[in-house]
Amino acid sequence: MMDIQFSPFLLSSPKYLFLLFSFLILLVKISKKIKTSSDHDITPKLPPGPTKFPLVGNLHNLVGGLPHHVLASLAKKYGPLIHLQLGEISTVVVSSAKMAKEILVTHHPCFANRPENQTTRIIWYEREDMGFAPYSEHWKQMRKICMMELLSIKSVDSFRFIRQDEISRLVESIIQSSSSAGVPVNLTEKLFDYTCSVVCRAAFGRICKDKDTMINNVKTVFSVMAGFNLADVFPSLKFLPVITGLKQKLQEVHRQMDEVLEDVINQHKANHEIGRKGNSELGDEDFVDVLLLQQQESGNNHQIPITTRNIKGVILNIFTGGTDTSSITTEWALSELMRHPEIMAKAQAEVRQVCKGKKIIEEDDIQDLKYLKMVIQETFRFHPVVPLIPRSSRENREVNGYMIPEKSRVLVNFWTIGRDPEYWDDPEKFKPERFEHKSVNYMGTQSEYIPFGTGRRMCPGVTFGLAIVELSLANLIYHFDWRLPHGMKPNDLDMDEVIGLTAGRKTSLCLIGIPYHAYE
Repeated sequence: MMDIQFSPFLLSSPKYLFLLFSFLILLVKISKKIKTSSDHDITPKLPPGPTKFPLVGNLHNLVGGLPHHVLASLAKKYGPLIHLQLGEISTVVVSSAKMAKEILVTHHPCFANRPENQTTRIIWYEREDMGFAPYSEHWKQMRKICMMELLSIKSVDSFRFIRQDEISRLVESIIQSSSSAGVPVNLTEKLFDYTCSVVCRAAFGRICKDKDTMINNVKTVFSVMAGFNLADVFPSLKFLPVITGLKQKLQEVHRQMDEVLEDVINQHKANHEIGRKGNSELGDEDFVDVLLLQQQESGNNHQIPITTRNIKGVILNIFTGGTDTSSITTEWALSELMRHPEIMAKAQAEVRQVCKGKKIIEEDDIQDLKYLKMVIQETFRFHPVVPLIPRSSRENREVNGYMIPEKSRVLVNFWTIGRDPEYWDDPEKFKPERFEHKSVNYMGTQSEYIPFGTGRRMCPGVTFGLAIVELSLANLIYHFDWRLPHGMKPNDLDMDEVIGLTAGRKTSLCLIGIPYHAYE
């Protein structure tokens, strides 16, 4: 998350030395402006926090560890609501369930925006999508379409055949990879490919011939969005994205993805003209079909016309929100099962008993896998894929006696909330059984458990993502007995996280899969 450094070429010529000197002068001006504003307006009411240095504010406080870990340490010292000045950006960190409820529910409309930065503007069509769009009538309309038409329970169920087909391919692929006894399988890569294939087919049907281009560019976006950089924390310095190469890189990624999306949409339109839907697999509508239909009917059913840019932006939301998160959750769940053989044995015994004799586990079977569901619930608590839920304040707002300034970036640290001993017994232990008698769900109704966020801005793809995770994990532990490579013991498995937009494993999960032929 912290990637705050000057590009090496800044010091390679007098030209860049001049730019650096200009940058420092501008920082001084900005610092004086921030200090003058805060001294006269809201500084006395700001939440507590560490000492702020001139120019950089609290950037130095985020160096030295994973952002959600560092912020958790700061919360222990300064409280559940703290203020940081990250360059020009006023930032508030929320680290308790009570404060999360205040921010995300009680004062919801005030904190319903997403932070704006260079990446979201360029990649998501000046934020004309749904995920990063400002809180507005446009956003409300696009969210309603996503919830009612794209990601409803009925819609998610209509793509069941895609998930079943892709999980069969995944299992067969692992069996083939395991044909040489003792050769580890890179499950990080295979789970990501599986999830991308499901999302791609649900979004485009069989039309997208440039799936690899989309996937590679999505990975690039993830890497660029992996935290703070100078362009984000000093947005008034317009030259920074140019001299660091960030702007050009983002524009090229956007151009490539836009070409793919434009081609897909044109092919869907051509199919509609001859009376055929985009998803020719079974004649069902894919996401592009649904959005094009909504666009055609926007004059009758919607107050705000739906543009092609809106459609492209929403499809990118689904790609970026539905690929990395689902595969990472499955990967962490399997990692914890390998670290805890007794939990693996219990989960495996359940799935092999309930699904005995099946060649492939189907989604109807999963409803009876109670312990598997608890493993997944505990994975979301212990390894939140998005540990920092970002919001942005729309106005000055007093919360718990402190003033949160307008346009402040608000980070809700779910990683800390999921480890709060006030709500969780033995919180540093991976223990699925805790959910046996604890009534929680994924819908954000309990502020101590919000892996998908809460309120109107919570992730709309809960049902879609869960279906992918449950089906993949159930089949992986049903069809294979997993072993660690190179004689490793459970405690030897590296469980470090990587710094990024999502908190995935730092190293790939490579395991030896021994096929279990229960149906023979």
